Amino acid sequence: MSAAAKYVKTQTLAKKKSKKDAATVQKYAPLVKRIAYHLISRLPPSVQPDDLIQAGMIGLLEASRNYNANQGASFETYAGIRIRGAMLDEIRKNDWAPRSVHRKARMVAEVVREIENRTGRDARDHEIAEAMGLNLEEYHQILQDANGHKIFSFDDLGVDDDCMSIGITEHVPGPFEGLQREDFKRNLSQAIAGLPERERLVMSLYYDKELNLREIGAVIGVSESRVSQIHSQAVIRLQARLYQWTK
Repeated sequence: MSAAAKYVKTQTLAKKKSKKDAATVQKYAPLVKRIAYHLISRLPPSVQPDDLIQAGMIGLLEASRNYNANQGASFETYAGIRIRGAMLDEIRKNDWAPRSVHRKARMVAEVVREIENRTGRDARDHEIAEAMGLNLEEYHQILQDANGHKIFSFDDLGVDDDCMSIGITEHVPGPFEGLQREDFKRNLSQAIAGLPERERLVMSLYYDKELNLREIGAVIGVSESRVSQIHSQAVIRLQARLYQWTK
């Protein structure tokens, strides 16, 4: 094939790809917006819907280019995972939390781990606060700051969208990697089951039922800020208990 013919072929393919991308964006733009507004109801007010939508559109285009129908999942299912992942990546990339917030959250996790290893039971609020030289109000403020500035999800514990969608992505883990992942998921499930009852309920309502903090507060009869503290403490407790996986 001559150089001119190769050029024409390349340009033709590029135009077809551009038309395909435009058609995909037009068809699935409502899906991107739906996911964005679903997420925004569970995020701090400083996160803007337009930022999520823009990131989601990029995720949609990547899904369109990487989708393999032979993997067995519908395009909408695959795209939904990629869109949501792109939005969460954008949020984490633009993390607005001061370093002190992260540092204090790590300190809480270390104290929780020390208390629970020593006592063999759940670390209690007043014990954690006392070990950190704080009163309860100051300790609860740390939890509030952590949950208000950092986007918590199971991704923070090592579980990402790829992990939750084995079989519909292009990556196929090797046998050892697969065993490690299954072992981690088993330990994560056990750690969640072992949370104090109220923390376990909040995690279930937030992640399984996908309620926002205000809705959870109405269900369990506490304020939205208290739900935020309970959620933050649950995630920190899980991080402490799964230290060997996340260090």
